[in-house]
This record gives sequence, structure tokens and C-alpha cells, in this order.
Amino acid sequence: MERRIITTEIMEEDRAVEPNLRPQMLEDYIGQEKIKANLKVYMDAAKARGEALDHVLFYGPPGLGKTTLSGIIANEMGVHMKVTSGPAIEKPGEMAAILNNLQEGDVLFVDEIHRLNRQVEEVLYPAMEDYAIDIMIGKGASARSIRLELPKFTLVGATTRAGMLTAPLRDRFGVVNRMEFYTVEELKTILLRSAKVLEVGIDKKGADALARRSRGTPRLANRLLKRVRDFAQVKYNGVITKEVSDFALDILDVDKVGLDHNDRSILLTIIEKFDGGPVGLDTLAAALGEDAGTLEDVYEPYLLMNGFLNRTPRGRVATRHAYQHLDLPFI
Repeated sequence: MERRIITTEIMEEDRAVEPNLRPQMLEDYIGQEKIKANLKVYMDAAKARGEALDHVLFYGPPGLGKTTLSGIIANEMGVHMKVTSGPAIEKPGEMAAILNNLQEGDVLFVDEIHRLNRQVEEVLYPAMEDYAIDIMIGKGASARSIRLELPKFTLVGATTRAGMLTAPLRDRFGVVNRMEFYTVEELKTILLRSAKVLEVGIDKKGADALARRSRGTPRLANRLLKRVRDFAQVKYNGVITKEVSDFALDILDVDKVGLDHNDRSILLTIIEKFDGGPVGLDTLAAALGEDAGTLEDVYEPYLLMNGFLNRTPRGRVATRHAYQHLDLPFI
């Protein structure tokens, strides 16, 4: 299937603008109120004691602000942040070098931490618990272990798949937070703030129309804002109103609840070709000309979360809600 504008994975066009749109301090961060309140208490307590913050794990779907929050933790604690990702560290020696270069209180942010190599993970265990790493020197009979003391640091892990984390690693995080999807009101506030940063004119109804089609994700909301801004500047007077938002998003094929052409074709295939289901995942993938893994990991979660699709032991079934959304009679 074609490239989707409504994917929540980071795209090349997001990399140029996202750093400017990311809030730098906790008070500027919108949404995730419970996580914010708890983090503020933990950070204030750590600063009062002059200690490093306990290790933090953020998990949840992509585009909800895990990386942004880790940057805010470093800014609030007044320390440096080193950024890396699970797949980028291949050897235990690389992880040891990164840990050895940290300063007292620094934040080490590891994105996609569930994709860390098992050998690399073993280096992290003593580092997180005892702030020390054991390095083997020499080979054979002359081999010996040297223990290197590390400064007190904070490991911030982010993952989209908390279930794939190994139990020993998960247990070593003191603060574990699940990122929730954003409400329409929160997304409206984010869009109005982003519009100010990007110097785009937008009214509240225009922001509301964008927020409702953003799938509860700030990254997608900001991407749609940039796309709609182009239509506002070329086709209209440069201000994003409800009319401009609806016009642009209809052209981009994003409907009122954030479904795109691919989502609707999945639902229509189940309803029209398989009488609403149940239909097996492999059969559905073959009918759509799509990979079964992509269907399960990329398209289904949003359809399931919003009640358009059911997973049953016999296969996928379109719900009454899907029929109503597509204006089809429910059989």
C-alpha cells in the first residue's frame, strides 16, 4: 500500500521541524497530566537530596512524546543528555564506552530499548543497580575482570513494545510510565502552540477540526498542521479555519475520525468480499496485497482501539460501528 501521511512513525519531514516544536520544560508540556505530576515530585525530591533521578521507562505507541519527556527530564535536572537507540549499540564494549563517558547526574536516553542486544543488556544490569561495570581483559588463563566505577546517572528508556522487554531489565526501572493517547482539547492546545512557533494563522475551530483527525497523537497533529498550512497559503488567505482544514484533509484522504484510504479499504474488503467476516489474517492480507505483519502491527491497532474491527479466534470481523462509519447497512 502507498506511503501514509497519517503514520505515527517519525518521517524525514518531521526531523527538520520537530526539535523547534518540542517543549523544553515540564510546565510547557501539554497532556499526560498524571505522568507530569509524578515526575515533578520525583525530580524535586532528587534535586533536594542532590541525587540522580531514579531510572525511568516510558512505553506506549509512537509519536506520544517519550523522547520529548526525556529531554525535559534532563533540562529540569540541569544535566546533559546523551541520546542513543537499541539497534545502534551492537557490542557490549560500545555500551561500556557510552556509560564511561557520562558525567555525574547525566541522563542517558535509549530509544527502542526492547531491541537491545542481550550481551549489551548484561552490561546495563550492574550499571543500573550498582553504578559499576565489569570488563574482561586478556584471554585464556591470563583473563581477568576489572570493575569500573560509574558516576550516578539516570537511564531513560523508551519503547513501543513493553512486552518485549526482558523481566530483569524491566525490574531495574524505578519509574515506569505508560503514555496515553491525547484528548481533542489537549491536541487543540498543542496545535495552537505549534502554529505560534511556525508563525501560522489558525483559529480555534480550525485547530479543533485538525485535532479530531490526528488519532490522538501530537506528532501526527503537527504533520497535518504543516500540510494544511500549505493549502491555506496557496488556496486561501493563509489562515487555517475549519473550512480550510476540512478541504485540505479531504484532499489528503483523512476522514472525520482519522481513517485514511488504506484503513477504509481494509474495512470495505472485510464487509464486501467476506460478508463482514470472520476472515483470517493471511486471507485478508492476500486480498489486500499487503504483508500480514504490516496489517497486524500498523493498521489494526487503531481500528481495534476505536471499535471498527474485532479479533476473534476465527478471524477479523467488521463491527456495527464500521458499517455506520462507511454508511453501509448492517446485516
